[in-house]
Amino acid sequence: MSSAGIFVSIMAALAVGAMSPGPSFVVVSRIAISRSRLDGLVAALGMGAGGVVFAVLALAGLTALLSQFEWLYILLKVAGGAYLVYIAVNIWRSAGQPLEVSDAVNGNRAPRLSFMTALLTQLSNPKTIIVYASIFAALLPRMVPLSLIVALPLGVFVVEAGWYSIVAFAFSARHPRRLYLAAKSWIDRTAGAVMAGLGLRLILAGVSDR
Repeated sequence: MSSAGIFVSIMAALAVGAMSPGPSFVVVSRIAISRSRLDGLVAALGMGAGGVVFAVLALAGLTALLSQFEWLYILLKVAGGAYLVYIAVNIWRSAGQPLEVSDAVNGNRAPRLSFMTALLTQLSNPKTIIVYASIFAALLPRMVPLSLIVALPLGVFVVEAGWYSIVAFAFSARHPRRLYLAAKSWIDRTAGAVMAGLGLRLILAGVSDR
């Protein structure tokens, strides 16, 4: 298979994974609907940046290190799960607070916060790097051309940031916002419960691997 064919195959596999519901989807959709479209798009860039980190680490062979030092992988799972639970608690606690949303940007702090929240959420699940490494191992040749080494992180960024930009545009539209404001407490508590469940599942997976 040519380098172009390998690249397209890897991007297609990663796109399917990116579109699967998970904490990243919850975070980006909530940021877009409760803050602004700009915040949602910045959060999408954060997801893309996190994907690039995982792609580079997978290409660098970090998965071999995690396999050799199982305790490190367990530690990353537990720490990532704890971060998701932390986000869930904050979402739950703010569920009853009134919210005024606007497409106007009040200062520069909110977009930076949205970016960091998305980036840390993306990086909170070390299982993602295993998925990346598995796809790379299955589809890449033994000797990886320099063109693919350069193109893969860029492609990952486009896939991750592109998909979550679509999510941000969809959830920052007027109708989803009206629905959110009408049922904010219930939606936030549901999102918090889902996020907490994902975080606890990651923690339990880490503990059970001991």
